[in-house]
Amino acid sequence: MSIAAEKRKDTLRAWLRLRPLIHCLKSARYKIVDEIYRRRAPRSAGLTVIRDSLRNKKAIVTIAFSDPQSLDWQVSLIRFYVPDAVHLVVDNSTEDVDAEALRAVAERHRVLYVRLPENPWIGRPSRSHGIAMNWVWHNVIRPGAPEAFGFVDDDLFPTAMDDPFAPLARQDIYGAVRDVGSRWFLWAGFCFFSYGAVSDKQLDFGQDWFIGLDTGGGNWSKLYCKIDRARLTVPHVEFVPFRAGLEVADGPLQWCGSWLHEIGLMGKPELVGDKRQVVANILAPHLAAASLSAR
Repeated sequence: MSIAAEKRKDTLRAWLRLRPLIHCLKSARYKIVDEIYRRRAPRSAGLTVIRDSLRNKKAIVTIAFSDPQSLDWQVSLIRFYVPDAVHLVVDNSTEDVDAEALRAVAERHRVLYVRLPENPWIGRPSRSHGIAMNWVWHNVIRPGAPEAFGFVDDDLFPTAMDDPFAPLARQDIYGAVRDVGSRWFLWAGFCFFSYGAVSDKQLDFGQDWFIGLDTGGGNWSKLYCKIDRARLTVPHVEFVPFRAGLEVADGPLQWCGSWLHEIGLMGKPELVGDKRQVVANILAPHLAAASLSAR
């Protein structure tokens, strides 16, 4: 049987199981939930000040979740290694006690902070992350109109002087690319955009699971499909085990250029504490230099 005939057969099987109809209904539901959520007010004050603080600036937005130690490290290192960026902490925590801890970190470092409305996708990290990014896009980035903006995970740490906005002088987007068959998207944890190039687009930082794309993949049809992937400058991305003799899948770390990603949700749960200590040891000299510089 030819490849074309096999594809037609697969399409027929899918329709017999009503998959396209089910996918369409689920996608419509996700869109409605997203549109309702983006109209909700944040659980913290100062949104107008935040928007004004971003105008014509380069903005790094952290989607933070219940990890004040990680955020404390990140804020210090971004201030030291990416000094020209305005840093906004977007708190997606579910528990008030965690949110208070994150707010305290932001206040101590004097960086911008906003707590999101209660997320409708509690217990579904990828979908929760995507709808949080969409809320920021509609309620902060668009009305704030920065020169450029980027999203980073809260366990991602620069370890050298770096300007992730520099490639935007030559291209509209920059970040860690994830390829899925013939499609691709920028990983939601390290993605940067020229605001002028995307301000008129209906961006969607959610998932598109039905074509195999994780958080951020919703922008495939909105943006990425129109960009020549081969002409992009992208950072070198590498996954490594956090210690020798360990399988990568059991305890992964990720390098995005000089940025270290702890990948807190991946690996064996019993190794999480050991991995955090290894990350702390790697970052220790960088944090010491950042602290000395801040005095």
